[in-house]
Amino acid sequence: MTASIMVQGAGSNVGKSVLVAGLCRYFSSQGLTVMPFKPQNMSNNAAVTSDHGEIGRAQALQARAARAAPISDMNPVLLKPETDTGAQIIVQGARYGTMRAAEYGQHKASLMPKVMESYARLEARADLVIIEGAGSPAEVNLRQGDLANMGFAEEADVPVILVGDIDRGGVIASLVGTHAVLEPSEKQRIKGFLINKFRGDTSLFADGMDIISDRTGWLGLGILPWFGAAARLPAEDILDLETKSSQSSNRDSYHVAVPVIRRIANFDDLDPLSQDPSFRVTLVKPGEPLPLDADLVLLPGSKSTIADLQFLREQGWDQDLMTLRRHGKAVIGLCGGYQMLGKYIHDPDGIEGVAGSVDGLGLLDIETTLTEQKTLTHTTGIETRTGAAISGYEIHLGQTTGADTAQPMVHHIEGRDGINVDGAISPDGQVAGCYMHGLFASDTFRSAWLNRHGKASSQIVFDQQIDTTLDQLANHLAAHADLDAIARIAGL
Repeated sequence: MTASIMVQGAGSNVGKSVLVAGLCRYFSSQGLTVMPFKPQNMSNNAAVTSDHGEIGRAQALQARAARAAPISDMNPVLLKPETDTGAQIIVQGARYGTMRAAEYGQHKASLMPKVMESYARLEARADLVIIEGAGSPAEVNLRQGDLANMGFAEEADVPVILVGDIDRGGVIASLVGTHAVLEPSEKQRIKGFLINKFRGDTSLFADGMDIISDRTGWLGLGILPWFGAAARLPAEDILDLETKSSQSSNRDSYHVAVPVIRRIANFDDLDPLSQDPSFRVTLVKPGEPLPLDADLVLLPGSKSTIADLQFLREQGWDQDLMTLRRHGKAVIGLCGGYQMLGKYIHDPDGIEGVAGSVDGLGLLDIETTLTEQKTLTHTTGIETRTGAAISGYEIHLGQTTGADTAQPMVHHIEGRDGINVDGAISPDGQVAGCYMHGLFASDTFRSAWLNRHGKASSQIVFDQQIDTTLDQLANHLAAHADLDAIARIAGL
């Protein structure tokens, strides 16, 4: 019988995703076949799966930690916010529709059979399934029809461990308070708890562990010190975006400015840049101007391209872009950012709101038509200006045409059906864009780009760094948590 355990949090952003990744790497290193699972997720940072679906970026990282190919069953329900009150719904990797929050609240219970179907398929191929909750089970106002936490745990009959974040304060109250609002069967289902993100001497919280155990009856499974290297791992939560600012203060490094649009998506494109000392990344917040000393402005992906284009204009970033372009600075747009660089964006079917067309930034002679059909694929190719090999993925709605596509940014693409080029470059070579996410993860491309601009080559091997960090994370958990007890709780 397959073992299983669910990691829930006493609040949002307590570190569940990273902890599950660490557990996946640890138990995979013990020779077990491990599969990560998250019944319901909400994120605009998604990954393309090996079966041509999409899942949350954290589940793709957890699959990598488990040394497994990412598949759609690992995250059967993914909510991708498009507005403050509505989201695109992805079910088992495919676009299911768009719903407002109230409508989804009434509909979500009907998705439980799909969730259980995906879970059963993972169970059939694993020794251990490690499940991540979403938000907190203390949100009992959302309990009816719940897929994310106790609703799933009860349906699948899996044991739970609860994680509290001590860095934000009030961790005793958050854990004991969660116990207070749960139903008796749910309290019984939680077998232990972990304290995460502790700074300093963990022995100072020994009394706190006893208080929590006395009040709840749950087993204390350990106190995890702050793991700063987690910033090197791909993140999916917008709350983690700040970690993508470069820590480099080297003024000679290549300076990349990234305007933080409201519905920024797939911001793992920034990871290789923020971690490479050869680059300096500035996240430009709303109300701030684009820095005039930037060497490159990178327009990131967006879940709502037209709305984010309007937001960009409201910040005055369109005028800043024109100024930087006149000063000879480079501009690259990725996915939604690429669409914004064109002359027009057409939305004849009202996919992003009211049907119609809007003017783009006009920095590329292209136009985009949004369509219902979604492109989801892994691709490889050659970046035109540097000749460097790149690999990544596409995840977008819309088709782009126009004069500047005659000089594509990427050619010799493999992984697409038919067309083997992508993107566009302006006649002067200064502005470019494409649909391929992940091009900066290529060490050869980063080095070639730096060399093209008179800078020294890249200083990191990005992929290797991720795996090294996952190994360090597994060792960190082994040193500070009772993983034998967690294995017993899971049924190993």
